[in-house]
Amino acid sequence: MTKTVLQQDYMRYPKASDMPAFQKYFRKVQSTSFFPLQFIYKVIFRLLKEIRHIEISRTTQIGEGLYIGHAYNITINPNAVLGRNINIHRGVLIGQTNRGGRQGTPVIGNEVWIGINAAIVGKVTIGDDVLIAPNSYVNCDVPSHSIVFGNPCIIKHRENATEGYINRKV
Repeated sequence: MTKTVLQQDYMRYPKASDMPAFQKYFRKVQSTSFFPLQFIYKVIFRLLKEIRHIEISRTTQIGEGLYIGHAYNITINPNAVLGRNINIHRGVLIGQTNRGGRQGTPVIGNEVWIGINAAIVGKVTIGDDVLIAPNSYVNCDVPSHSIVFGNPCIIKHRENATEGYINRKV
C-alpha cells in the first residue's frame, strides 16, 4: 500500500500528535479534490497559518517527510521547491529575489536541515544532505554534503552533514 504524503509527514514526528495542525491541513488541502471538504480544509489551514504567523501557500511544492520544529514565523515563497525529508525551524525565510543575477526562488534538495532564523533567498540551488546553520543568510548555490553558516555564507564540505539532525526519514 502506498502511503500518502500526509502519512509520510506523520512518520517524521515521534508522535502523530506532535505534527503542527497547520501542516496537517496544508497536506489535506493539497490532496483533497472534493470541493466541500477542500473548502473546509482551506478555512482551517488559513486560520492556523494566521495563529502561527506562517506564510506557506497551499500550492508550494514540498516533498514527503516535511518536519517543522517550533512552527512559528516561517515564510516560504509559493514558487520555491523543497525536496524530501526537509527540517524547517522557527523564523526560517525561503524567499524570492526580484532583481540581479539571482532573480527567482530557491530549489532545495533532499535531507536538508534549516536552522532557526536562517534565510535562503534568490534563484539558488541547495543540494542534498545540507545543514544550514541558524542565523545563516544563503544567497549562493550550495553543493550536496555541505554545512553552511554565516553572512555571507561560508560553505564547508562534509559527508553526512545532516547525520543526527534528520531523523525518521521517509
